Amino acid sequence: MSMSDAPASLGADSALVAEPAADAPDVETAIGDLQTHLNLIFARTRALWKESAARIAPDLQVGSYKLLTFIDRAGTASAHELAERFEIDKSVISRQVRMLEELGLLESRPDERDGRLRVLSATPVAQEALTALRRDHSLRLHAVMAELSPDEIRAASKVFRLLSEV
Repeated sequence: MSMSDAPASLGADSALVAEPAADAPDVETAIGDLQTHLNLIFARTRALWKESAARIAPDLQVGSYKLLTFIDRAGTASAHELAERFEIDKSVISRQVRMLEELGLLESRPDERDGRLRVLSATPVAQEALTALRRDHSLRLHAVMAELSPDEIRAASKVFRLLSEV
């Protein structure tokens, strides 16, 4: 369902009920433009994930790359946490973890509290590669945002925050 297909109200208990705008055609045009650009951002994000995964290791799959970046940012994670966070079956997580270990990007150790569980963490090699990628991504973002004022960047951030809460 696209955003323009979404119901005006999020439910009887919700305080978010859309009021008709005075200049509805302008609002509809602006929302249509926003949807178009969000679709382009999502497509670019998928391409960037693929490119980033290949920079870490030529055979690294995008799904495994996303798991690795999550683990690196979190410091550690368990397969159970990953399965819940990404809503992926544990067997899929296990295969991806095994591949990341074989590539030397992930290591596991027994959980100190429960020896039956494994604690996953990014290897120093993975941490170094991810740090370099984040630096490059940050430089690209700064270059793109250079033409915007701090107020415009804050407004864009507000839009993304609101969209993330829907």
